[in-house]
Amino acid sequence: MLTASEVNQMKYAQPSTDGVLPVFLERWSPRAFADRDVSAADLKTIFEAGRWAPSSYNEQPWRFFVGHRGSETYSKILDALVPFNQDWAKSAPVLILGVAKTRFSHNDSPNNYAAHDLGAAMALMAVEATALGLAAHQMAGFDWGKAREAFAIPETYAMGSVMALGYHGELTDLEEKFQAQEQAPRSRKPLSEIVLSEWDHPADLG
Repeated sequence: MLTASEVNQMKYAQPSTDGVLPVFLERWSPRAFADRDVSAADLKTIFEAGRWAPSSYNEQPWRFFVGHRGSETYSKILDALVPFNQDWAKSAPVLILGVAKTRFSHNDSPNNYAAHDLGAAMALMAVEATALGLAAHQMAGFDWGKAREAFAIPETYAMGSVMALGYHGELTDLEEKFQAQEQAPRSRKPLSEIVLSEWDHPADLG
């Protein structure tokens, strides 16, 4: 069975062009986390990276609930996860629930880009975590109603995702049902499928 280091080497992305920063190629979403706490300094740095994400009207609609293993906040977030995600995420030392305010502060009109901006912030957090030698795995599989009730989140806030955060762990720490997926090669759609000049017509990138 591959070690954590060997899995990380295997997961290193193979870009279709040169010049992509290594941190983007190193980032992936593991399910195996080591029994090691995330330092307060690193956690603060990760949230600081998210704080500087772009947002419509500089609204910064994101709000984050952060739970350390053993805390009440952690238990509430873990309890809201679907059983499949609970089975592996319970090993992560930090769980983060992201939500987004859906109305602008300056005029109370709908902010249709709140979820987009929250995603931008959490993406930057994941990249910063990678740069610090940590790993982040975002999950859509959780009970929105249970999370909203647990934290008394107003209806004017949209639910985002839950992020498991920690250090890479060994495959042997995972249940067998997760191990094959953890070792599966990474893949992405080609640029010709996602970068367009017209609908269904790839853009000429030279």
